[in-house]
Amino acid sequence: MHQEIAAVQVVEKRWVVVLGGFLLSLVGGMSYAWGSFVVPLVEDWGWSVAEATLPLTVLIIVFAIAMIPAGWLQDRIGPSKVAKAGTLLFFVGYGLAALLRYVPHPAWLFFTYGGIVGSACGLTYACIAPTARKWYADRPGFAVSTAVMGFGLAAVIFAPLKKVMLDVWDVDGTLIAIGVFVTVVASIGAKLLRNPPVGWEPPQPAVSATHPAQVAVAVEDVAPRDFVKKPVFFLLWIALASVIGGGLTAIGLLTAYGELQLRLSPAQAAISISLYALVNGLGRPAAGWFADRVGTVRVMIIVYTVQATVFLALPWVATTQVRLFVCALLLGAGYAVTFALFPVVVAAGFGTKYLGMNYGLVFSAFGFGAMTGLMGSWLLDRTGSFTPAFLLAGGSTIVGLVLLIYLRRRLGVA
Repeated sequence: MHQEIAAVQVVEKRWVVVLGGFLLSLVGGMSYAWGSFVVPLVEDWGWSVAEATLPLTVLIIVFAIAMIPAGWLQDRIGPSKVAKAGTLLFFVGYGLAALLRYVPHPAWLFFTYGGIVGSACGLTYACIAPTARKWYADRPGFAVSTAVMGFGLAAVIFAPLKKVMLDVWDVDGTLIAIGVFVTVVASIGAKLLRNPPVGWEPPQPAVSATHPAQVAVAVEDVAPRDFVKKPVFFLLWIALASVIGGGLTAIGLLTAYGELQLRLSPAQAAISISLYALVNGLGRPAAGWFADRVGTVRVMIIVYTVQATVFLALPWVATTQVRLFVCALLLGAGYAVTFALFPVVVAAGFGTKYLGMNYGLVFSAFGFGAMTGLMGSWLLDRTGSFTPAFLLAGGSTIVGLVLLIYLRRRLGVA
């Protein structure tokens, strides 16, 4: 009797773990949503646009690199301890960044915000997907995608609030306020994360004529040292870099396209990136739900086909405000699928025991994928046209799409 009650309590706690992951991804997304700081740093602090945007670039690179040792640590000492270490770094990073008035130099934010906060993002984010996947072998797509949903929603929820805070407290005061909030929320999220008990198996659904018993397919746990030796690892890495490059291009250019090409007001053009961020957030659990039912890679192939088509057609299709908004919605789905389902693919092919570091190794492609976004901006500056940048993003997405079609057969993942 007591064992049955304990089993029920463990099942109920599964949702607590997903909630913890959501809170950690939410604060990570707040750090990633840097755009609100750019204009105040340029207009009030006298920085160039490049200097004002570089803290985010540094954060992205550090975030991607930190995922590797963070994944290794969480595989060995558990997600809660690693996430708590990340929480401490959030506190230190934001606190030091808030001293900008006393050290008014871009390099200070490169080090504090880009370096320390970027490391905090890596430490906390590395714990989310592996933990959710271990608890939800029965619904991996939905669990992982829901846990990381906060990363996508953060920009929608907090971007308007940041603008109000900046008007009242300026950049340094806003960094203090956000640092306090992030530290508190991350502390709660880290406390909720924990691995399932040894031998844990998810509850089996009732068997009936319409719902026959499902036979779980055992997956060999591949250690990181063996994982990186497999050609499949490099293909996964290139696939992630390719599709994420398209997503980062959209983030960087959609608003500018609306203003410069369609002559929209800044407020009207900004709606496009808000819609993109909304779908990026809410689309993650939707992608996971569909993946659990029709197949993870199958969903990715469908969505990336749409993403590539939209990028290639956008300069000729997005000729009105409404059409631009539709394109933003469709492109947001691609970014959502990338973050929601790549960890599921890695787990399906190589097990969950070393998922933290294995996914961290694949996720390091995120930093390289940012090069596509930078190249798109460079092409815009050189040619004065958005067309080459969006064609580059479409071509990059096609590379990732082709690799996923090939990997689907190699890994035997639906």
